Amino acid sequence: MAMANGGGAAMDVAENRDVAENRENWNDRAEVHFRNGVYGDLDALVDDPQGLTSVVRRDLQVLKPFLPNGSVQGQRLLHMQCHIGTDTLCWTRLGAKDVCGLDFSPVSLRHARELANRAEVDIDYVEADAREAAQALPGRRFDVIVTSVGTVTWLPKLDGWAHSIAHLLAPGGIFMIRDTHPLLFALDDSGLKLGGDYFAGAEDSWDSSQTYEFNEHVEDGNHAETADGTIDVATDSVGAAHKPVVTHTRSHNWAHDFAEMTQVLIDAGLVIEKLGEYAQSDWKCLPMLEQDPATEAWLMPEGYPRVPLTFSIVARKPCES
Repeated sequence: MAMANGGGAAMDVAENRDVAENRENWNDRAEVHFRNGVYGDLDALVDDPQGLTSVVRRDLQVLKPFLPNGSVQGQRLLHMQCHIGTDTLCWTRLGAKDVCGLDFSPVSLRHARELANRAEVDIDYVEADAREAAQALPGRRFDVIVTSVGTVTWLPKLDGWAHSIAHLLAPGGIFMIRDTHPLLFALDDSGLKLGGDYFAGAEDSWDSSQTYEFNEHVEDGNHAETADGTIDVATDSVGAAHKPVVTHTRSHNWAHDFAEMTQVLIDAGLVIEKLGEYAQSDWKCLPMLEQDPATEAWLMPEGYPRVPLTFSIVARKPCES
């Protein structure tokens, strides 16, 4: 038993170190995403009171059947792993109230608060690990909790995440995750062959100065696109002496398969309402993907096999009897 406890403690230390390295990496990414146009024209988003990101438009389509009158109007909403708050801002524009954004990166939240202030909207931003959201938000309850696009694989374990969601939901409240499909975790860099483990528990660690290509609202010359569609901010030539770069290059992801994700939510007391799989992505998660300008979605080109690129899970907290 002592050996087991020691092994568990060592694993916790390693996970905490990896999460800390991720936080440093995302602090750097936040500067890049806020200033280099990777997230599109943030000035235009702030200035347009009706402006919505394509991510939120897709999230809303998944959520609509489970919302009162198909709307978040008047619903207390928590956006977990909100990054720089572009999507969080949009939820307020759709009528959500008492909106809260939660993220583990203080630099991301600094920029999120700046965007909210410029847009003159009231959003409460809280710095915390998503697995500890319940402790970070004592006494709070939400009608809707959302998390989407590049979230769950940054968490080493999901038990605390699921229990935080269940704790923070009001009775009858709804949770939705929409994210990169777990199948992609097992694919190699070409996106065509299996190169890693699919099942929960696998960890992938790497060093890179790159960040992802989210959309094409970036003027030509503002970034250097690599062969796999990421943005190499270290070699970008425009204003290189003054622009932010990713200097904390170490990152870690953890695999979470469908069985794990659904089971932890069920074990936390939630009821699964819907599972979804989609042939589109919000970012260039595979090197061959092409973007549809009309929808801003990334799709497999003609001639490639159709595989799921994203998934969704919708779960509800039962009403108290």
